[in-house]
Amino acid sequence: MCAENTGYWIAFNRVNGIGPARLRALLEQCGTIDRAWRASVQELRAARLDRTTIEALLEARRTVDPLREVERIQRSGVTVYTWDDAEYPNGLRTIDRSPPVLYVRGVLAPQDDLAVAIVGTRHASMYGREVAHTLGAALAQNGVTVVSGLALGVDTVAHRAALDAGGRTIAVLGSGVDELYPAQNRALGEAIAERGAVVSDYALGTKPDARNFPPRNRIISALSRAVVIVEAGERSGALITAEFAAEQGRELFAVPGSILNAGSVGCNNLIRDGATPLLSTDDVLNFLDVERVGFQRAVRSAIPAEPDEARVLAQLNSEPRHMDEVVRAAALPSSQVSSLLVVMEIKGLVRQPSPMHYVKA
Repeated sequence: MCAENTGYWIAFNRVNGIGPARLRALLEQCGTIDRAWRASVQELRAARLDRTTIEALLEARRTVDPLREVERIQRSGVTVYTWDDAEYPNGLRTIDRSPPVLYVRGVLAPQDDLAVAIVGTRHASMYGREVAHTLGAALAQNGVTVVSGLALGVDTVAHRAALDAGGRTIAVLGSGVDELYPAQNRALGEAIAERGAVVSDYALGTKPDARNFPPRNRIISALSRAVVIVEAGERSGALITAEFAAEQGRELFAVPGSILNAGSVGCNNLIRDGATPLLSTDDVLNFLDVERVGFQRAVRSAIPAEPDEARVLAQLNSEPRHMDEVVRAAALPSSQVSSLLVVMEIKGLVRQPSPMHYVKA
């Protein structure tokens, strides 16, 4: 993507009232991000933007320079991923209200596709802290990325455990990635940026605000294969992450606690309502099938990707497709596609939900 187009995405991200749904409507109306930025008032109305939003966009056009936005991002050392980028995280693409722009300090690595969210109360008990530490360390030691929200309590313990174990961790913020919050965790946030990633869908300079934290929880769950609620009261914000996990089809684990502990009411209720009780770190590791994933990673390292792998993979998504359709779409010989699919399945890049039908893994 060219720098100018990236600037348009960032510029839209700074317009009050234009979120994922309205931006999609604009893109459907105008075709491309640059045309959407320059859309006429008639086109904006055709995209069903209300008067307040139209006025906000027109004002932004007068005050926001897309190219300067890119320069600002480059000076800050932050990476930006948009819906148009191939590197945009796969876990975010298919969720409701996927963020059009994702800001990243640090690096999102391929191995982050195997990630688990660990979240819970800011007022964690000794029991909750011990569980968060044990689980965070075990996941990291097995090559699983730990995702959390950099909050005090359970989040802090999980992040630190992953780093101390030599693993990767991702912190998802309710502020800009240049506004680490809370202040007590600034040093931790910097360490995560150096050895993992700090991410947000809020523009640089966005201050932490109570309204920002519930929506960011959808990103925590979307980046993860499973979500573990370690300790949560009846109204804990961690329960919002649990709701998003259920909506997004992520496996939801909850750590059972004493019925006499108010901090365990949320987890115990989740278990009553169908969440899987976490009785051992092995429960998560077995769900992830880390031995198989480790084997697939080893195969990917040992067998270099062939140039046409990406061409075949581009023809697949979450809808099963017969091999003959893939052959026609990729415009490659049938024998070559068949061989590629066999190797790609061993690597864990594709799978067969039914014979001769493939989906992207």
